[in-house]
Amino acid sequence: MCAHRNSKIRVIRGKTKRLDGCIADDIVTLNTNRFIDTVASCCGHGIYPKTIVQIKTTGEIVEIFSNKVIPRIRRFYAKDEKGFFFIPEVRI
Repeated sequence: MCAHRNSKIRVIRGKTKRLDGCIADDIVTLNTNRFIDTVASCCGHGIYPKTIVQIKTTGEIVEIFSNKVIPRIRRFYAKDEKGFFFIPEVRI
């Protein structure tokens, strides 16, 4: 897990993305090898669960660890009062 706002810049399929530092290389690997097509991710920063949002080939958008469907096509994360982001559907 990385510190709050400790992000790294990575290029995924020609697009520049800002990713949490501790999972940046994993996200690049998942997308580069086409295991999954991710659209969002967060390590949780020790406060929330780690999340990776995927668009399945069916068009369904799910968080892969919880397998919960996300009923949005963007703005997957909400921001808490301390400035940390989380997905409301998978918040513990």
